[in-house]
Amino acid sequence: MPTRDSAPSGAPCWADLWTSDVEGSRKFYSELFGWEALEPNPEFGGYFMFTRDGVPTAGAMGGMGDMPATDTWQVYLSTDDIAKTLEAAAAESGQIVSPAMAVADLGTQAVLIDPTGAHHGAWQPGTFPGFTVLNEHGAPSWFELHTRDHATAVAFYRSVYGWETDVVADSDEFRYATMRNPSGEGELAGIMDASGFLPEGVPSHWSVYWGVDDADATVAKVKALGGSVVTDATDTPYGRLAAGTDPAGAQFKLRTPNQ
Repeated sequence: MPTRDSAPSGAPCWADLWTSDVEGSRKFYSELFGWEALEPNPEFGGYFMFTRDGVPTAGAMGGMGDMPATDTWQVYLSTDDIAKTLEAAAAESGQIVSPAMAVADLGTQAVLIDPTGAHHGAWQPGTFPGFTVLNEHGAPSWFELHTRDHATAVAFYRSVYGWETDVVADSDEFRYATMRNPSGEGELAGIMDASGFLPEGVPSHWSVYWGVDDADATVAKVKALGGSVVTDATDTPYGRLAAGTDPAGAQFKLRTPNQ
């Protein structure tokens, strides 16, 4: 079981769903990934955890008062100093949507928009580190930013979160950079130049790929549970990938790693 005690600074560390259909989402993801949906916590606005084998793997909540849910997944990046991160983000033309807010003793969160328009959260952990299990069925397998301005995005995450990056490809056909793991070998996230294929009206955005044992079988299950398929399972050098939406319209991605 690939586990860690905490995420390296700057790395994706958590993801949660803002859904307009709380009960439907609880049922859909539990049946799709084998998650257990814990009870909503009124102290935190009805926020609840999805767990996998008793370990937290994602969060979710419904709309908040006069703020209807947008049916989106949000990725959080870990930071050792959230005040410094927000100051750096503002200096690099990022927008602070929600300032730093303590969540009991669990940690401190904020929500930002990078200069290319991609929402994401920042998380300074307290007692809650975020994901501790990766690269298994129903656990996170990869994180990726699709952006309309690749150079600006890479510069932002290097400056604000201290990323060390590697260039995978740099052509008009395929431009991709990855975050180097500061704690060891491997890579922790990717930034793709999506300017050539993002549909009009779709902003730059972060995605989490959920690991699955069989992408084709999971795609079929998405359909059976009332979701929709955005991209059928396809072989790539990085695994067999697919994308779908839950019944409320929130998009998510799937990945079966290559052997």
